[in-house]
Amino acid sequence: MVYVKLFLTAVLWGGTFIAGKVIAGTGNPLSLSFVRFAIASIFLIAITRHIEGSLPSVDRKQIVPLLLLGATGVFSYNIFFFYALNYIQAGKASLIIANNPILISLFSAIIFKERLDAIKCVGILLSVTGAIVVISDGHITELFDMGLGKGEILTFGCVISWVAYSLIGKQVMGGLSPLVSVCYSSVAGTVMLFFPVLIHGSFSEILHYNGIIWFNLFYLAFFGTVVGFLWYYEGINKIGAMKSSVFINFVPVSAIIFSYFMLNEPVGKSLLIGAVLVISGVFLTNASMMFRKFLGKPEK
Repeated sequence: MVYVKLFLTAVLWGGTFIAGKVIAGTGNPLSLSFVRFAIASIFLIAITRHIEGSLPSVDRKQIVPLLLLGATGVFSYNIFFFYALNYIQAGKASLIIANNPILISLFSAIIFKERLDAIKCVGILLSVTGAIVVISDGHITELFDMGLGKGEILTFGCVISWVAYSLIGKQVMGGLSPLVSVCYSSVAGTVMLFFPVLIHGSFSEILHYNGIIWFNLFYLAFFGTVVGFLWYYEGINKIGAMKSSVFINFVPVSAIIFSYFMLNEPVGKSLLIGAVLVISGVFLTNASMMFRKFLGKPEK
């Protein structure tokens, strides 16, 4: 079920690029981010109280990591996200985000000593290649001729933010449940967003959001944040940051599929080829772990 949840998380996150693109430019990125996580925090607090019985206390040593989770996975990631979608297509943004597994895997191997063998390296390479094929419509070499624009640089800020969020989360998970970690980091990030919105004077524009903006913000908040974060954290806790991160490669694939049905964008052979590469990469990455268990060797 962990693998199923990670796959569904990638599908939900694919939809966030569509939702984000629809509302990007309709409001200040600070206020859009604040509303998204204010909604998410309300749900998370309610769910946490229901499941845990109350809001668990936090040790002093956990305060700073939780604040860092809020600063990276909520505050910085979403500001980069909404600003970037003003300058870049949703598909190309999802391609850049697909580089997350590479950095997460490398830093997981260095910091947490997670095994990075040849099979996993091939799996990661296949998954990332598949994502590139999907987004580039099969013209991979053209991507290297485009250069980095403002949108690309801002989207890369999302990558750095998410890598930090994933690695810090691995440490926090040792003392807190996935639900509590996500809840408290969401609240922390919302509080951090509150002050820039207040200073910028963006609260007044929130009152003028139309139904389309509210609908997409709810999707981003509940499905992209509450459900997605919980399942992703559960994956990190049970199978490690490296294996969980590989599923992020499904995000651009699902984003293209959603764009086909919702934005009437065509689907060609590159999507099918890319999907096969992504699925094969995920299989190979996890086949390494299964093979070692079959031989009775420990997984580090």
